[in-house]
Amino acid sequence: MHAITLDGFGGPEKLHWSEVPDPQPGPGELRIRTTAIGVNRADLLQRQGYYPPPAGASEILGLECSGIIDEIGEGVEGWQIGEKAVALLDGGGYAEKVIAPAGQVIRPPNGVDLVSAAGIIEVAATVMSNLDRVHLARGEWFLVHGGAGGIGSFAIPYARALGAHVATTASAAKLDHCRRLGAEIVIDYSDDWLTQLLIATSDRGVDVILDIIGAKYLDDNISALRDDGRLVIIGMQKGTKAELNIAKLLNKRGTVTATSLRGRPATQKAAICQQVAERVWPLIESGEIKLAPETRVEIQDASEAHRLLAAGAVIGKVILTL
Repeated sequence: MHAITLDGFGGPEKLHWSEVPDPQPGPGELRIRTTAIGVNRADLLQRQGYYPPPAGASEILGLECSGIIDEIGEGVEGWQIGEKAVALLDGGGYAEKVIAPAGQVIRPPNGVDLVSAAGIIEVAATVMSNLDRVHLARGEWFLVHGGAGGIGSFAIPYARALGAHVATTASAAKLDHCRRLGAEIVIDYSDDWLTQLLIATSDRGVDVILDIIGAKYLDDNISALRDDGRLVIIGMQKGTKAELNIAKLLNKRGTVTATSLRGRPATQKAAICQQVAERVWPLIESGEIKLAPETRVEIQDASEAHRLLAAGAVIGKVILTL
């Protein structure tokens, strides 16, 4: 088979379409002949050498894919060769064939084509599991940074489906997209987003923040929390180290937590995938959550897909197609 491989860490030019051995499923695993692969910022970090795969995982990039089951490992039940599937991966997605633990493979939502389905499971699993972690409740105010990206474009309608009010930050050109998704407060992040948020909420701030930025926003995020507010950090786009004002956090009885989906134990990821199928897919099938726009790029041009994502030149997801 062919796959995108790295000839060292660095820029998008390090990605190459190469011939590699076919992977073989072991006990409890499925092999998928890929139709499409979602591109995530974690892929960019791994390409640069900052996000190594878990022990035992494929060195090939790619954390989510869609396709057709073409081989079934020993002990796997409930699947047949030829069935459509989407998978949450530990790695290996940028390839013609992919191995995944059976617990991390689910059927795609009804009415969604396989290419679009490739870009849903990772964001759905990330957003759902993290909002569960901080117990976002009906009627609360929720802020997601980067509302026009893959995470934000899913988090906005998902939080609205939970009954929350939504605020978001994005570039000025993408604010209308965020409004269409259901955000009630949309803020240009280049113009003192914290002040704008506090004005819009009558200085009350928000109950829950989902943050992809990291260190740069830590202090402002805590300032934006209401009493008993919860900040969950899932990205480090703007740094990994920042000073924490413990007194400010204490006075608000605030919570700061950080998670990574990729590093969770397989049992946790399997449970999350099952919950996505049970709780998120019906929202997509009913139209309550509408899929964000996507940019499709042929897998041989994966370097261009990485450039587009890094430049912030797209809305929603970037998807590699075969």
